[in-house]
Amino acid sequence: MKSFVKVSMVAIALMSTCISAQENINIEKKYTKEIAKLVKSKKVEAAFGHIDQQEEQTMKDLVTLTEILAPPFKEEKRGKAFAQMLIAAGVDSLWTDKVGNVIGLRKGTSGESGFVGIDAHLDVVFPEGTNVSVTKVGDTLKAPGIGDDTRGLTMLISMLKAMNKSGIQTQKDLLIVGTVGEEGLGDLRGMKYLFNESGLPIDSWIAIDGGDIGRISNAGLGSKRYKVIVRGKGGHSWGHFGLANPHHALGKVISLFSSDAWTYTSGNIPKTSFNVGRIGGGTSVNSIPFESWMEVDMRALHPNNLDEIEKLFKLSVDKAISEYNSSGITDEVTYELIQIGDRPSGELSPSLPLIQKTMAATEHFGVEPKLGRGSTNINIPVSKGIPSVCIGRGGKGGGAHSLHEWYLNDETGPASIKLALLITLAEAGFNK
Repeated sequence: MKSFVKVSMVAIALMSTCISAQENINIEKKYTKEIAKLVKSKKVEAAFGHIDQQEEQTMKDLVTLTEILAPPFKEEKRGKAFAQMLIAAGVDSLWTDKVGNVIGLRKGTSGESGFVGIDAHLDVVFPEGTNVSVTKVGDTLKAPGIGDDTRGLTMLISMLKAMNKSGIQTQKDLLIVGTVGEEGLGDLRGMKYLFNESGLPIDSWIAIDGGDIGRISNAGLGSKRYKVIVRGKGGHSWGHFGLANPHHALGKVISLFSSDAWTYTSGNIPKTSFNVGRIGGGTSVNSIPFESWMEVDMRALHPNNLDEIEKLFKLSVDKAISEYNSSGITDEVTYELIQIGDRPSGELSPSLPLIQKTMAATEHFGVEPKLGRGSTNINIPVSKGIPSVCIGRGGKGGGAHSLHEWYLNDETGPASIKLALLITLAEAGFNK
């Protein structure tokens, strides 16, 4: 199992929401000039001023939303609070769709079809019963979910308020969205609905997630996730000794898969990872279990490698179970594979206008833009070739996905909201 531990560490390294950049890309001068022209506008200047003036209220909104726990599939209560904030901030219309996405429409002036969307996700990784009360230590706020991605939701509210107070109009319609199901087993269900089923003509997408200002994701890290359930008759550890044992069979599955997968991922291929994240089953120490299960996560930079390790996984499971059933035990075990996650890979060219504008806007704030890859809401539009970026929340923070998560609103906090506004105006078209 030594090699399996090594692979688990590889998987952990890939778990961050927006992975750090691999490359810096040149920004075309025309986009730098476009951003410079935008920030000279009196309306944009006024909007920036409103963002600064709203910071105290923005932080109050952060506390309010953080203290409404929103596990995946149970985002409704937080969604309602976020919807009320959108209404108060001045959206033209608002609705909650079939899966729970909260969508605010801000109309543009062109009358053209096709939306520019900007979102942050409503859900957090924490289960029901988690204490999400916010505590303050100096200027630092501490609570599970305070950064990922509750801070992103408050950025949308501040941005919308600033646009309305300064009289900014865009040419294209804007969708300002609190999405559901970004985390874990939510499996991007909010974005999958928006892009696969809603019928909304979405031209481009901006997601707010991740941490530092300057981190830009233009690529999606794909993943496949499965639950393996092994079943047997079960019985007494002494009285039924020799009976097929699902735990023993699952152990063989893990051993064989980790060995074969380590050989594959160690080859000369783009980075690919695997991880057994959870294991369970059994009733007592002196009982042969009737059921054993595990959850497996596989990720890859390239879609072909993701397909290959998925095939290898399925073959390993089938082979291990067959070998176990042929090992001389009494009776046999059966198994079931349940897919619990499917996030597509994809990558957009840095030369796309939206990505160029995002980098130029980032550079305006004196921050070096860095492109990277992550497992975020943009996996869905990116896989379809729809222009999309994921940008950071700014400020300082840490402990994401832990009970010790914290957020400190330094000067990059309001700057990140201004950045989101600039990118949105550049993409949607700005009426002076």
